[in-house]
Amino acid sequence: MVEVFENERMGENRQSSKGNQLKWKNGNLWYKADYTGYEGLAEYMVSSLLAYSDLGREEYIAYRTEKIRYRQATYLGCVSENFLPEGCQLLTLERLFHNCYGESLAKRIYNLTDVKERVRFLVDQTERITGLHDFGVYICKMLTLDAFFLNEDRHTHNIAVLMDAAGDFHYCPFFDHGAALLADTTMDYPLTVDMYDCIQSVKAKTFCRDFEEQLDAAEELYGRHILFSFTWKDVADLLEKEKYYSKEIKDRVERVLMEQRRRYSYLFYHGIAENKW
Repeated sequence: MVEVFENERMGENRQSSKGNQLKWKNGNLWYKADYTGYEGLAEYMVSSLLAYSDLGREEYIAYRTEKIRYRQATYLGCVSENFLPEGCQLLTLERLFHNCYGESLAKRIYNLTDVKERVRFLVDQTERITGLHDFGVYICKMLTLDAFFLNEDRHTHNIAVLMDAAGDFHYCPFFDHGAALLADTTMDYPLTVDMYDCIQSVKAKTFCRDFEEQLDAAEELYGRHILFSFTWKDVADLLEKEKYYSKEIKDRVERVLMEQRRRYSYLFYHGIAENKW
C-alpha cells in the first residue's frame, strides 16, 4: 500500500462522463483511485493484454493495481509511470480544435450524419492542425481497443496528442481504459445484473453509440492494424497475479474477455485456437 498526500493531488482537466477520479502525482508516478467500481483492475488488465498485441511497447501506458491511502480512507486503484517527456504537454483533441477554431470538435463531428464522414473529419482536422501523418491508423487502433475492451468513455476530451517545447506534435500513447470491462459497478453495471445484458447496454461515445459501426467505418477508411495473441491462460494468469480485487470481480472480468474474444475472433491470430478459451 502507498500513502499519498494533499499536496500530491492533481486537478482534473479532462472531462469524463463518469465523473472525476481522485488522482495524485508522486515523483514520476501517477496514482488513480477507483471511483465507480474496479477501474484500477480494468487499467491493469487492458494494458497487460496489450503486450499480447501488434502494438509496440511505446504505443501504450502500462498500469498496475495499487492500494492507496489518502487522509483517513483506503482506496483500490492503479499506478503508472509519467509518460510526458520533459517540456511536453498533453492536449486533448477537443481543446486543440477549440484553440484553433473557437468551437467544439464534438459538436462539429455530430453535425455530420454519416459515421464514416465523422471519422474522416476528425482525422483530417487533427492532421491539418498538428502535421501528424497517419492519424487515421492511430484512430483505427484506438477504436479497435475500445470496441474489444468495451471502453465507453472515449470522447473528444479523452483523445490526445503531445506537444513539445518547440511546438511540434507527437502521438500520445494509449491510456485511460478505466471505463472498460464493465468497470462501473456503482451505476451502470452492478455485479448483480447479468453480464450479457450489461455488454448489450454499453454504448460508444466517439463517433456514434455503436462500437462495431464506428470501428467498421474506421477500418474501411484506414485498414485493420491490430491483432491479439493472448489465450485464456494468459488472462487467468494475469488475474491470479493481481492481489487486491475480489474473486467475484475477477470472474466477471474473465467472462467479459471470453465473450469479447468470441465476438471479435477475427482480431486474433489464427494460431490462437478456440479451445484455448
